[in-house]
Amino acid sequence: MLVGYARVSTSDQDTGPQIDALREAGVEKIFKENASGGRWDRPELHRMLEMLREGDQVVVWKLDRLSRSLLDLLQVIRTFDEEGIGFRSVTENVNTTTPAGRMLLQMVGAFAEFERSMIRERTKAGLEAAKARGAAIGRPKALTEDQIKEATKMIQSGDKSKADVARLFQVHPSTISRLVPTKLLSE
Repeated sequence: MLVGYARVSTSDQDTGPQIDALREAGVEKIFKENASGGRWDRPELHRMLEMLREGDQVVVWKLDRLSRSLLDLLQVIRTFDEEGIGFRSVTENVNTTTPAGRMLLQMVGAFAEFERSMIRERTKAGLEAAKARGAAIGRPKALTEDQIKEATKMIQSGDKSKADVARLFQVHPSTISRLVPTKLLSE
C-alpha cells in the first residue's frame, strides 16, 4: 500500500499542494499533520508508523516533510528498510525500492556522517581554544567550596538531613549526595 505523509509547520500553511502531489503519485492513504518537523511528538506520524506493514511504501512530497533533521530522516528510513517498507520522495525523486534510490540515500548518509564528524571536530577545537584562553567550560558549579563544607557540617552534626540542606541551598537532593563526601557522613 502507498501511504502518504503531508506536514506543515504552522496553522496558516496548507497541506493542499502536498496532498495533490501525493494523490497524483498514487497514494491510497494520507496522514496530514500540522507540527514542526524537528519534533517527534507528532501524533499523525506515529499513527502512520504504527499502521505500516512489510511491503508498504511511505511517500512524501519532499524529504523535509518527514523530518527537518537529516540524521532523524536517515534513521527513520533505515528503520523502514529493516521492516521491509519502501520510501519515496516525489520532489527529490528518491525511491528506496530501486537500486539507484538506495545508492543515493547511502550517499546522503555518507555526507551526513561527514558533517557530524566535522561538527565534532569544530566543537572540540572550539572548546580547547576556550580552555586555553582560560574560559570556564561546562555548567557552573551548584555550590561553592564553602557551601559544601557548611552542608557537610550541618549533615554530620545531625542538625539537618540531606533533603533539608538541599532545600536550604536551593539545589536538588542528589546534588548534596554527590558533593558532600559520603565517607565523612558514615563516620
